[in-house]
Amino acid sequence: MNDQQSYYETMYILRPDIAEDEVTNHIDKYNKLLEEFGGTILDSQMRGKRRLAYQIAKHREGIYVQLSHQGDGQHIFKIEKAMRLSEDVIRYMTVKQEGPLPTPRPSKKSSTQADDKENPETKVESKEGQPVVSADTATSVKDDKETKENTES
Repeated sequence: MNDQQSYYETMYILRPDIAEDEVTNHIDKYNKLLEEFGGTILDSQMRGKRRLAYQIAKHREGIYVQLSHQGDGQHIFKIEKAMRLSEDVIRYMTVKQEGPLPTPRPSKKSSTQADDKENPETKVESKEGQPVVSADTATSVKDDKETKENTES
């Protein structure tokens, strides 16, 4: 095919009160189910806990997970049925996308380590080449000088 291929994005919302290890278990579970049903996972991301636009099943927040996948389309019914039967999934939606395939994003842990290697330490300096001092630091330094002067007198 050309670079304009079709793929699917499934966004599902998990209950906000489940533990973080259970969230990763759910993500792994749905990724494995998708592969068993004949789909190919392109990208899977946990988007984090966010406030819902409206209350769903007495929940005001939810844990969002985005799953990009490819397949013949028959796998979608099966994965959505598994989500519908789960008590931890409060909403799900699958959308067919047209365009270039999404590139998998590195996990947060590996990306922060890569950033640290590229930029070991960034310092902010003024035009004169002096380090910039924040207002809180400047005030505390000034207070320290005044305290020393008062104790000496």
